[in-house]
Amino acid sequence: MNLPVIRPVILCGGSGTRLWPLSRTHYPKQFLRLADEFSLLQNTLRRLEGLPGLARIIAVANDSHRFLVAEQLLEIGLRADILLEPAARNTAPAVAAAALHSLSAAGDPAQTLLLVLPSDHVIANVGALQDAVRAAIPHALSGALVTFGVVPDRPETGYGYIRRGEPVVGGYVLDRFVEKPDAKTAQTYLSCGDYYWNSGMFMFRADSFLEALERFAPEIRQSIVAALANAQHDLDFLRLDRDAFVASPSDSIDYAVMEKTDRGVVIPLDAGWNDIGAWDALATLGLADRNGNTERGDVHSVDTENCVLLSEGRLLTTVGVRNLIVIATPDAVLVADKSKAQDVKTLVAELKLGARGETEFRHIVHRPWGSYEGLATGPRYQVKRILVKPGASLSLQKHHHRAEHWVVVKGTAMIARGDESLLLSENQSTYIPLGVVHRLENPGKIDLEIVEIQSGSYLGEDDIVRLQDSYGR
Repeated sequence: MNLPVIRPVILCGGSGTRLWPLSRTHYPKQFLRLADEFSLLQNTLRRLEGLPGLARIIAVANDSHRFLVAEQLLEIGLRADILLEPAARNTAPAVAAAALHSLSAAGDPAQTLLLVLPSDHVIANVGALQDAVRAAIPHALSGALVTFGVVPDRPETGYGYIRRGEPVVGGYVLDRFVEKPDAKTAQTYLSCGDYYWNSGMFMFRADSFLEALERFAPEIRQSIVAALANAQHDLDFLRLDRDAFVASPSDSIDYAVMEKTDRGVVIPLDAGWNDIGAWDALATLGLADRNGNTERGDVHSVDTENCVLLSEGRLLTTVGVRNLIVIATPDAVLVADKSKAQDVKTLVAELKLGARGETEFRHIVHRPWGSYEGLATGPRYQVKRILVKPGASLSLQKHHHRAEHWVVVKGTAMIARGDESLLLSENQSTYIPLGVVHRLENPGKIDLEIVEIQSGSYLGEDDIVRLQDSYGR
């Protein structure tokens, strides 16, 4: 018998608003480096190394995050089939798209398994995770829909639960899914021993999942079949058809399929799982010091206990405080009682109602060609640091309301300015008058860094008229 092929399906959606101000709409938590030097997305894939039969990844992502996904995978030497969702429709349509896409590839569907994983979890014990995946393989090959139930270590009210049924090899028949309980019920579940936390992780054959979807949620399958049939290739991405995808009902795998199937199996997972749902969760990752403080960045604390303290850049100091969350970024500071960590989501919702840009972008904004960072802003002026990767270029563009002055501080810049072509090196500069067509390119082998000084009546990012763009924006 041939070894099965395992295709990881990585769900890259999610906003992570409870981890503001690090997590933003255009840089959510799955791209953050919270536990170590790798992002949560990168670690999701790194912990699969060594599993037999691993095949090309399928990543399902938001259109605005497509270059972040591709870049972070390349950083760890991986590539993926990246499917772009034109709108948020929960996990069932996303996995349906991945399943249909996998069936279009060569290979035996009966020997190809999808391992569906959220991209924003932490799992401390990689060996235990891989053992659970191996235990799931024979069940998934036989046509079962397998989920992984996290063995609970406390009466948690913030998670949904899965109740196990009769034992099978390596796991149990899936009895039923249970909504988030109150504290008393959660304690009953913990004491009983028959309940697991719902991890949102699954394994099954693509055809098995699609057959169940046709049976229990045919509208989703029909919409996603059309979305994939009319999909468009864009560079290294596959854009699902907007109209067909938006027509799909918005539903989770749990509601659409897993709660209704009679072919469910749950495999226990005791591997130090954590979904990092809020800032207080960092304290459970084993990173706390002898005073119970979890500190990252330039932090100095005195007479401080049981706090989460994180700084991106500036010195963060505390004296005589207890049970606080203090997160300092260059453009925002969060101070919260640790017991109110979940309420950060409410705070962010209020900030969005006020159209605060701090909810959308981090101080460093990533682009397919590199990044830019805001350094200073005032009436009619703005200063940015722009980094352009080797061989990359910005779009050919012009502005209606601002002029720009560029100073090269590192590397070499090839600049198109109207009919001129300029090659500038370190400490050289040029001026781009209002309305003049221009492009910035890095022809060198190292990163290009420039300081851009904008001046004008309006300095918003939407004052860009793109005439040509290598990235299809």
